[in-house]
Amino acid sequence: MRDDAGYGSLAGMIELRDATLQRGEKILFEHADLRLFPGWRIGLSGANGAGKSSLFALIRGLLPIDAGACKLPASWTLATMEQHVPQSEQAALDYVLDGDSALRASEHALLAAEKSDDAQALARAHEHHDSIDGYQAPIRAARLLAGLGFAPQRHRDRVASFSGGWRMRLGLARALMCRSDALLLDEPTNHLDLDALLWLEQWLKGYPGLLIVIAHDREFLDAVCDHILHLEGQRLTLYGGNYSSCERVRHERRVQQAREQAVQERQRAHLQSFVDRFRAKASKARQAQSRLKQLERLPEMAAAHSSSVFQFSLPVPQHLPQPLLTLSDGSVTYGGSPLLQDLQLQIHPGDRIGLLGSNGAGKSTLLRLLAGEMPSPTGHLVAADKLRSVLYHQHQTEAFDDHDTPLLCLRRLDAEAPELALRSYLGSFGFSGERVQTACGVFSGGERARLALALCIYQRPNLLLLDEPTNHLDIEMRTALTLALQDFAGAVVLVSHDRHLLNSCCERFLLVDGGHVQDFAGDLDDYAHWLQDAVATKPSTATATPPDRREQRRLEAEKRQQLRPLRQRLEQLERHMQTLQARAQTLTTALADPGLYEAQRKPEMLALMQESEQVARDLAHTESSWLELSEELEECQRA
Repeated sequence: MRDDAGYGSLAGMIELRDATLQRGEKILFEHADLRLFPGWRIGLSGANGAGKSSLFALIRGLLPIDAGACKLPASWTLATMEQHVPQSEQAALDYVLDGDSALRASEHALLAAEKSDDAQALARAHEHHDSIDGYQAPIRAARLLAGLGFAPQRHRDRVASFSGGWRMRLGLARALMCRSDALLLDEPTNHLDLDALLWLEQWLKGYPGLLIVIAHDREFLDAVCDHILHLEGQRLTLYGGNYSSCERVRHERRVQQAREQAVQERQRAHLQSFVDRFRAKASKARQAQSRLKQLERLPEMAAAHSSSVFQFSLPVPQHLPQPLLTLSDGSVTYGGSPLLQDLQLQIHPGDRIGLLGSNGAGKSTLLRLLAGEMPSPTGHLVAADKLRSVLYHQHQTEAFDDHDTPLLCLRRLDAEAPELALRSYLGSFGFSGERVQTACGVFSGGERARLALALCIYQRPNLLLLDEPTNHLDIEMRTALTLALQDFAGAVVLVSHDRHLLNSCCERFLLVDGGHVQDFAGDLDDYAHWLQDAVATKPSTATATPPDRREQRRLEAEKRQQLRPLRQRLEQLERHMQTLQARAQTLTTALADPGLYEAQRKPEMLALMQESEQVARDLAHTESSWLELSEELEECQRA
């Protein structure tokens, strides 16, 4: 349970009145009228680049509105999740407590009252501190950390001692700690395992203020949200209900729009035909002119769009031997210590296996073992003669050279294929026209992930090993991947925190826990109950056998030495991100100057816009590299 004492006034609302927002000359939305009330849990959806993060920046007052008004109560406190938590020497628990500004202000008031030697002032300070449950704040912060997966013994560790993925969790905990009226979360599910994701859902369901969350996880949006705010075609549309109900309404509207468009096209063609036939005839000139005016008055209708631009399938494997792979009495070690042991697994064509377990339990390591990328010190791993396995992992998105193009990458896999066939294949993954010849250096994380998936699938595997394939992918691409996996004739072994993908594709679950892998008899709802029971019965760390301190220090020193190059590279990327973010903010301020768009300053405006686009691409690329390296460091630390 969460202590909500002191959370916001729960009065007022966020209101947009005839609002227009644009970046440079690109209009993100216009003429928006919207009222968002406390207690609403809103999922903000839309294609990548539609303007979701810009809307957050507008609400936070970081971007000026171009027309209309954006209003929220002056007394409101907004809580936001930091996307990049800097390294610091502060303890993790103290960093999270800093999110409660009212608490820190009360603590300062207590300290000042104690120094003043004023008994009445001290009594008032203690009374106020108690009224906001300030004495319980450390317990509240510890519960947040525990819910997000932090072991109790790490609550006092330095923020700098955590990898990038865990620092992002600290940023989320700090946002949840804030006594806010509105909570804005941008992709909070990134780098959460299924355990932490389920906990976060329950926490957000009880949040009393206005929640607005950007996420591409369909199950998460369905579980948490009671409204969906969709940004598309320069319009903001608010739907009641969760994401699935929003999709049903949007589909019905697309069908109706397509029907209306077909009727209008027939009417337009009929009128045009009459005008063309009788315009030159004097006896019909007046009627032709009347039809022409009717034609001009017909409203322009936007084209009805399909639900997804991605439509692809996995090719039928050339061979489907029985079984594909057999692992008997296998094991995996790390640093001389066993990570997984007594592994027994047989994989057949048509198998759909989902791996469950917390971060660091060994799921990704098991995939690497099955892919033949690491040895098993014990037992036997027997692969069929015609086995063709392909492993997709998140770090593949960083394997592309900045000068590579999608067409060049695919050509390396198949030098003999006609270019038209390669272009057609890439088009099914969203790379069409000039995009097939665009350098990967300007691609977003989502585009790189799509390209990596396309290259894996093109190799016609009969065993597909997928490690978090939905990271960086939007809902449309996730849906296309789900449909493709359902029809695949080969076998799939999947690690993912996307429950829609797991529920839709997997017919068997394996639990990776405590160094062992065993069948899990149940579905994801049963897994959620299993997690609750596991937490309730988890033994206290206070009763554990004390470790050999000298040996522990030696192992820790050895691991620090192994991880030093990764940490140094991570620090370089972090410094570069800070430089790019500062420059991006400077450019945003410059582009917000209305005088910049006067005719005589057009060259300066174009130069700033070009630089802004380049900085955005560089920042996206650097962020993607930072995230991937953070995950690699995180897994190495937990191994």
